[in-house]
Amino acid sequence: MIRPVTSTPVARPDEVRRHNRTTLLRLLHVGGPCTRAVLATELGLNRSTIKTLVDGLADAGVVEERVPRPGRGAGRPSLLVLPQPQAAVVLAVDLSVEHVAIALVGLGGQILGRNSWNLRGRMREAEEVITHVIESTAVLAGDLGVTPMAAGVSVPGVVRRADGYVHEAPNLRWTDVALGERLGSVLRIPVLVGNDAEFGAVAEHIRGAARGSSDAVYVSADVGVGGGVIAGGSSLRGGSGYVGEIGHMVIRPGGRPCYCGSSGCWETEVGEAALCRALGLPEETPRGAILFELRALGRDSVAAEERLSEFAEWLTLGLVNVVNLLGPQLVVLGDLLTVLPDSIVRTVSAEVRRRSLVSRAVGGTRIVSSALGADVKLLGAAEVAFRGSRGWGS
Repeated sequence: MIRPVTSTPVARPDEVRRHNRTTLLRLLHVGGPCTRAVLATELGLNRSTIKTLVDGLADAGVVEERVPRPGRGAGRPSLLVLPQPQAAVVLAVDLSVEHVAIALVGLGGQILGRNSWNLRGRMREAEEVITHVIESTAVLAGDLGVTPMAAGVSVPGVVRRADGYVHEAPNLRWTDVALGERLGSVLRIPVLVGNDAEFGAVAEHIRGAARGSSDAVYVSADVGVGGGVIAGGSSLRGGSGYVGEIGHMVIRPGGRPCYCGSSGCWETEVGEAALCRALGLPEETPRGAILFELRALGRDSVAAEERLSEFAEWLTLGLVNVVNLLGPQLVVLGDLLTVLPDSIVRTVSAEVRRRSLVSRAVGGTRIVSSALGADVKLLGAAEVAFRGSRGWGS
């Protein structure tokens, strides 16, 4: 029997050029300025192709070439190819329990402008937040003379990534809010909404402590506790995007009631209220006072061990569970956990390695604090927006 001959579809030249342009821009966006020679090596393309791509992008104002600062080497230095931040801009929104921050972020991850405001009383209501985000975005974009091509929104709650539907954000008292749809209908750009800890993990993986790690977990402790997971170099999202509620692992049966309906959740032992109790502060203590107390303890390791020993034990227990379940190379501590005294982080790290079978098997899971500061979720939201924008690289 003679079988029909089938052939592999061949990509059209314009598709190849678009793919190469997108890949090149992605490399510059994440890795920063580099020479044409480095681009050719990294992308596996010949120099004439790189020249054509760079010249085209430079003519379009998306990149520029610049002589690097004088160095010690002899000879003529190679030109650096730099992304132009205003050539592609996205909106990033970090919606937290106590405040909202927005930023317009350009190609290369540069924050071009920002605004923020506190959430009190009626300002916490979904309708008020949505209205204020839209109005503030219009003002900021107008001032900068740019138009965002997509938006990423970080929310402290359970979010359906497919359409940005906020199923529940308990600390905001939000339930069933079509956030993505409502913002997108007014802004008229793609709007991608996700859990704040997931976006924190994305930022750490691309620009922070987890850069270069294919398997990492970002643990965020604020009013609540959440987790973002990078598995095999990609975000782990779970069914419909619902994943990362590690704060609701039950680690203390019969413990304190949790708003989720259970008792003894990890969040009740390592969240903001638990940290206040460990420090001997009222649970409603302002965030600034908590940070001041933690920084003071950082200067006295003996006092830190005495006052935070029980807190450290609950943090260790939860992290052992996380490491045994997910087997990450790295755990990045975010939000309030970044201000824990170094002696406490070292103690917790050593105990996790000692108690975790998986940690020992992979050669010891490292535990570090985030270095991206308060911008971690904004940067994560921006990266998700860049990935989801249809105009990227076109």
